[in-house]
Order: sequence, then structure tokens, then C-alpha cells
Amino acid sequence: MLSEPAVRIRGLVKRYGPKAAVDGLDLDVVTGSVTSVLGPNGAGKTTTIETCEGYRRADAGTVRVLGLDPVADAARLRPRIGVMLQSGGVYSGARADEMLRHMARLHAHPLDVDALIERLGLGSCGRTTYRRLSGGQQQRLALAMAVVGRPELVFLDEPTAGLDPQARRATWDLVRELREDGVTTVLTTHFMDEAEELSDDVAIIDGGRVIARGSTEELCRGGAENTLSFTGRPGLDLGSLLKALPDGSAAAELTPGAYRITGEVDPQLLATVTSWCAQHGVLPHGISVERHTLEDVFLELTGKELRA
Repeated sequence: MLSEPAVRIRGLVKRYGPKAAVDGLDLDVVTGSVTSVLGPNGAGKTTTIETCEGYRRADAGTVRVLGLDPVADAARLRPRIGVMLQSGGVYSGARADEMLRHMARLHAHPLDVDALIERLGLGSCGRTTYRRLSGGQQQRLALAMAVVGRPELVFLDEPTAGLDPQARRATWDLVRELREDGVTTVLTTHFMDEAEELSDDVAIIDGGRVIARGSTEELCRGGAENTLSFTGRPGLDLGSLLKALPDGSAAAELTPGAYRITGEVDPQLLATVTSWCAQHGVLPHGISVERHTLEDVFLELTGKELRA
């Protein structure tokens, strides 16, 4: 029997005056997964997440987080979830070390604070007040505060914004470990490589609704065609090549001797192309496959770039 989703949203509506920021949105987050929620500015993703966290009340529809109403059952829900706000949510005059230890004391079985501080590179700034921390240090402290209580579900808002590559990788490793421990993670990010690297599931929101949903592989496979490129002697008989390729494929000679095949690029298509070349005495050079990326899918669906 499948477990209940960690988050279940049905028909969510949230209005600000006459404008519907969220307009009948449906979304499930599988327990134990990492789910990335992506969308251009104004798409409704932040309002959706804040409603799940209990910071906003829905105008219509239902939201259940770990089976509970995030507003009516807030007192029961909050000990079970971790929330990383992009703004930090930390007292500006508090020292990093004392704030994290205070958060740990609020939970029955917190993570080892010293180990977490070491893991996220916060050791050198423990006695520094929050307002004097760099942007990257504030991000790492906010992440540590979100996970120190061993939550069942954690909401991470732009967890690697402003981080150097080393700290970014450490954050990725921590998210993977949370998943291995059965923790459900809902991630919002403007970094497409981050969503591709970490996500089991991706939901793309635009106009207050989910417009695409699936794993990165499923979304990329369902988007624009992939391409296979190679070079050979100019003037190959592309009509003959097309007859050997699957229906829906296309072939073009972009410049003399430079060829591109588009379509469902898989091992069988690659084998077909190389076999055709062998039969026609063609030695292909520089064979490469260009995969449709999550960013390609996002731009194709929304027509907009993600901006921080």
C-alpha cells in the first residue's frame, strides 16, 4: 500500500485583490522524495509554498501537510517540519552559534550541533551576529536551523543562493543524506542544474497552476527533440539515411560535412546512424549527443527565464 503524500494540494486558490496568485493548483509531494518547485517570478510558487508552511491562508481549496492543515493544526505540525526562508528568519542581533543551539533545544532529538556547524562551514562565524554574516553564511545558518530538529519534511527556499562552489556541494550532499534518511524535501531554486541534480520530481508552475510535472528525465524526454551531430564527407545522401531512421527523425547538413540528426535520440538511433555510415563507406568524426535540458523545457513551457 502506497503511503500518503507528504504534501497534498487540491484546487488551491489564493488572491491578492482581484489577482489570483494561485488559481486552482493541484500538487502531491511523494513522501521521502526531493521535489523541486520551479516557476518564473509571479508564477505563484512562493505563495503556494508559504501556504503549505502555514504563513498564508488559502482562499479556496485544501492543503494537507503530513496529513494536517498547516493553519488549523500549526501547533502539531511545526515540530515535524523544517523551514528555510530566503530571508533567513533569524534575529539580526543573535550570534550564529547561539541561535542554532537554541533551535536544537526546541526539539526532542536534534542533530549534533557541532557536527552540523562543521559540515556547513559555520565554525569560523559562530560568535558573529547574524547581521554581520555574509550572505552565504546567512544562507548556511538558515539551512542548519531548518534541519537541526530532524524534521520529517523540510522546505528549502533557494538554499544555495550566494554560496561558493564548495559550500554549494556540501548543501547538495546534505539534501541527499536527508533523502536517504527518509526526509521529504520541497526545494525552490533558480538553479536548473541544482534541480536536475537533486530532484526525484519536478513541478513547473506558471499562471498559478502546475503546467508540467515529472522526473527530470520524463520532462526532458517529453520536450523538444534531442540531437545527434557528426562530421563526414560533404554531400551525403540524407534521403537514404532518413529511410533508415525512425519516423519523426530529421537530418540536415548544416555546413558542408557537418550533419545533425534530430528526433528520439537513443542507443538504437545511434547504432542505426553508425551502421548506415559503415554501409556507405563513411567514417563519422566527433559524434556527439546533445540532450534536451531542464532549462530548455522550462523556457519552452513558460517562455521566461528564472531570475533570482
